[in-house]
Amino acid sequence: MALPKDPNMLASLVNMKLRDGDYDSLSDLCLSLGVDEENLKKQLAEAGYEFNPAVRQFR
Repeated sequence: MALPKDPNMLASLVNMKLRDGDYDSLSDLCLSLGVDEENLKKQLAEAGYEFNPAVRQFR
């Protein structure tokens, strides 16, 4: 699965997959998609998003 380049679309996709219960954690999601978790966090942080592990969402 190719991830969107647009950070807003990317955050929305990741949040949806975490919310819908497909994955237990961001780490599980990244492992499944073959994405480096730290790079994903960095990419979204550059767009103003921060991952909140308590609610498993980028905000």
